[in-house]
Amino acid sequence: MVTQAWYTVLVGLVATERLAELAVAKRNLAWSLSRSGRETGSAHYPFMVALHTGLLFGCVIEVWLTTRGFSGLLGWPMLALVVASQALRWWCIRVLGHQWNTRIVIVPGLPLVTDSPYRLLPHPNYVAVAVEGFALPLVHGAWLTAVVFTALNATLLSVRMRAEDKALRSARA
Repeated sequence: MVTQAWYTVLVGLVATERLAELAVAKRNLAWSLSRSGRETGSAHYPFMVALHTGLLFGCVIEVWLTTRGFSGLLGWPMLALVVASQALRWWCIRVLGHQWNTRIVIVPGLPLVTDSPYRLLPHPNYVAVAVEGFALPLVHGAWLTAVVFTALNATLLSVRMRAEDKALRSARA
């Protein structure tokens, strides 16, 4: 049986993965800036950090404060989606290489990546974020966290994708 403690460990593992992402992003930001990279669309970044941090805390707090138990019918498929979203995210990170970042940074002269998941979707990393954002809470029935994060994330992603698309268009010009 999956207990609240095991679920907390799972959320902790996801948090550790997020810290690894931030380390990669920091390294890639330094690489990009050393090659005249320019950050754009940064106004929404603090909200994005707060929202994603809130997701992790919300998952744990909701599960510990409610009496809902683990439901295998929902929990196991949601866990599979969490794992799949992590795989998609790291595929994106690998394919983009130094160009991947949690910020929007354009390095002049670099070709746009159109391989692998980017051949199929314009923003595959955001698919991973969206799937993880509803699946991780639902692994242990944190319905409120799933709904709130998904609604706020949809708003954030609309802003983020517009800013990123604008930056990419300017890079092509």
